[in-house]
Amino acid sequence: MSILIVGSLAFDDIETPFGRSDNTLGGSSTYIALSASYFTDDVRLVGVVGSDFEDRHFRLLQSKSIDTKGIQKVDDGKTFRWAGRYHYDMNSRDTLDTQLNVFADFDPNVPHQYRDAKFVCLGNIDPELQLRVLDQISNPSLVICDTMNFWIEGKPNELRKTLERVDVFIINDSEARILSGDPNLVKSARIIRAMGPKTLIIKKGEHGALLFTDNGIFVAPAFPLESIYDPTGAGDTFAGGFIGHLSRCGEINDIELRRAVLYGSAMASFCVEKFGTEKLVSLDLLEIEDRFESFRELSRVDY
Repeated sequence: MSILIVGSLAFDDIETPFGRSDNTLGGSSTYIALSASYFTDDVRLVGVVGSDFEDRHFRLLQSKSIDTKGIQKVDDGKTFRWAGRYHYDMNSRDTLDTQLNVFADFDPNVPHQYRDAKFVCLGNIDPELQLRVLDQISNPSLVICDTMNFWIEGKPNELRKTLERVDVFIINDSEARILSGDPNLVKSARIIRAMGPKTLIIKKGEHGALLFTDNGIFVAPAFPLESIYDPTGAGDTFAGGFIGHLSRCGEINDIELRRAVLYGSAMASFCVEKFGTEKLVSLDLLEIEDRFESFRELSRVDY
């Protein structure tokens, strides 16, 4: 099924204890789209870039069967840029520079040929823009949404309106606590799901992810990696693998949601093995299926 992805495209300057990478292709929608592209050949991308976004960047996306006609190019501006430095534990980072550039005036205009998309993934952008996207979609089967503490604290009312129209909400543990006002993640999940999204995923970084549905709680482990070079975009990559699997299987039920969490976790585990999107452009399906099976084996017990 078709997937519409709306979010940021960016260039990142990334520094970790294990190296650095400058002018790295990034942005929430970039990671989501590249990850989802391994599961379906109908990925549609909406975003905005500047004159520094070159033909080779478009060709890279298109080489993964990502439809880029929804990307607006502003010739008299620059693409969104972010620079950050990760601490030794890789769980915390310092933002060194943020330049919104053309992204500051981003007005998502969804092309008419995209508006029949069955799966919609809203990256981490202003909740007012997320609502504007949903107003343009005819009849989506599934809406997935991400956010961050900046919007939770800065535009709580707008975010609540968005959540009323969301099926699956993906956030991390600290964001869940801020949004719910409760330190307990199980209680937080109940409070957040009452806001609208019946399916909630709380990411816990190196400690895995929690899936909350009407039928209970599913806990996905994190993959034990020896080398983690860059966690940038791992959460967006998770979302891409998650929605990609659901699009591929064509079913939305508790079993497939759990599998989708494992596929999302598998894709995120690949992402952190290299800087930026480097690993995501060089995978094959056999690697992904092998990593998925490894996730299943992590918590398997035979009696």
